[in-house]
Amino acid sequence: MNYQSRGISDQAIQGPSSYKAELTAAEALLKDHPAWNGVTAEAVARMRLQNRFKTGLDIARYTADVMRADMAAYDADPTKYTQSLGCWHGFIAQQKLISIKKHFGGKTDRRYLYLSGWMIAALRSEFGPLPDQSMHEKTSVPALIEELYTFLRQADARELNDIFRELDAARKAGDKAKEAALIDKIDNFQTHVVPVIADIDAGFGNAEATYLLAKKMIEAGACALQIENQVSDEKQCGHQDGKVTVPHEVFIAKIRACRHAFLELGVDNGIIVTRTDSLGAGLTQQIAVSHKPGDLGDQYNSFLDCDEVDASNVGNGDVIISRNGKLLRPKRLPSNLYQFRSGTGVDRCVLDSITSLQHGADLLWIETERPNIAQIAEMVDRIREVIPNAKLAYNNSPSFNWTLNFRWQVFDEWKAAGKDVSKYNRADLMKVEYDDTPLAIEADNLIRTFQADSAKRAGIFHHLITLPTYHTAALSTDNLSKEYFGDQGMLGYVKNVQRAEIRQGIACAKHQNMAGSDIGDDHKEYFAGEAALKAGGAHNTMNQFG
Repeated sequence: MNYQSRGISDQAIQGPSSYKAELTAAEALLKDHPAWNGVTAEAVARMRLQNRFKTGLDIARYTADVMRADMAAYDADPTKYTQSLGCWHGFIAQQKLISIKKHFGGKTDRRYLYLSGWMIAALRSEFGPLPDQSMHEKTSVPALIEELYTFLRQADARELNDIFRELDAARKAGDKAKEAALIDKIDNFQTHVVPVIADIDAGFGNAEATYLLAKKMIEAGACALQIENQVSDEKQCGHQDGKVTVPHEVFIAKIRACRHAFLELGVDNGIIVTRTDSLGAGLTQQIAVSHKPGDLGDQYNSFLDCDEVDASNVGNGDVIISRNGKLLRPKRLPSNLYQFRSGTGVDRCVLDSITSLQHGADLLWIETERPNIAQIAEMVDRIREVIPNAKLAYNNSPSFNWTLNFRWQVFDEWKAAGKDVSKYNRADLMKVEYDDTPLAIEADNLIRTFQADSAKRAGIFHHLITLPTYHTAALSTDNLSKEYFGDQGMLGYVKNVQRAEIRQGIACAKHQNMAGSDIGDDHKEYFAGEAALKAGGAHNTMNQFG
């Protein structure tokens, strides 16, 4: 099996990779074990090819190499950005990759998975639906990573199994040319296994807790960990209020914890994505330790909102810091949190980003309140003055109202340029009556090109949508329920689901095959020979789907 098309070494994947090599190795093994009668070299070779990744660490090493190669390609050419969709179940991830291979020439190049802590909290916690506040079981994070890759590996096994069946048919028909073509297809098979960027939130505790969880996530297959600079026990969704950041030294310790986890497990190319929430976070739980003016702690504290005080006017329990010969009292809230000065968010994001990259981060994540290329580029330009190859992963979040934001942007640009906007009411631009207007069409085009434009202008290497399948599941279920339980009855399912599946070539139309029925039948034949009781006979209703 050839992984070289991705520019990746086969180092992490042990053993022969071609069909012929696997067959030859299996034949030699079985020759030395005559008691293993009934086991065929062809069956062994096929099963090995269907299970190339034996452990999560195999996956993490392979996908880390994929991601590193993609990062280098982006540095050379910013049109080669990468993308992912958030997945909350292995089946969702599997169908996404099957769809990508179907629509993009059998390749998965520059397409990843994103594992969102928000979706785990909302959909996978034993406590039931939770807000994105790190209250879910942290063990559910590595468990979902393992689930994602279980389904992707099954997708490999299923597709290869279909090719093996075609190969048997070609041999039976004596079609040597087709047989050779199918063996070449096996040898150049593109795996469904792609990198996952996995959300470790704020580490679910101190640096040691971060390290322990990071190890579990890497062992499950994660090659990239995304960690944020919020306080673990005050963590909030990036698009909600009340966010509290930590001093840089606290965050740096967690970055190091993640790096140690990667290195301990032999994933030397592991990727750390550091997220700064400083743009929307106006609070800190701690005043940073500072040993001299201008050090990292002093820079963090310089953003605190303070009142100058006289030494004789210090009250009971006051916290006082000294700066430039002055005594300052940071403003402390009843929650015992300290607040930053208003308007310092951009400067804090830039400092956070530079500091993270200088202490082991590979990619940045700046959580913004709206999708605005100029805003992101302003910060990236400043970061790149210090770290020239700095690049971002960016959340194309469903928390943004993309339609409204870009219609406002076009409206404001037109108005500033003196164009006539009298036909548009800025407050009502979400209304459907505007959908086919020139303003809406221009806004939609900006949305369409947002990823490519920001990859070139704002240093965004990876574009992700955190919660897409949460919303698609809700939307498709609403549409089906409305019709099936209404006047359309069964036609509501047949017309809009099954018929659409068949005509769009969705593999799940043959759901028994997707669930592994054909693989199981072939295994039965490997194990029991002619005595195998198979499910895929003439009376299997899946035969109705061709």
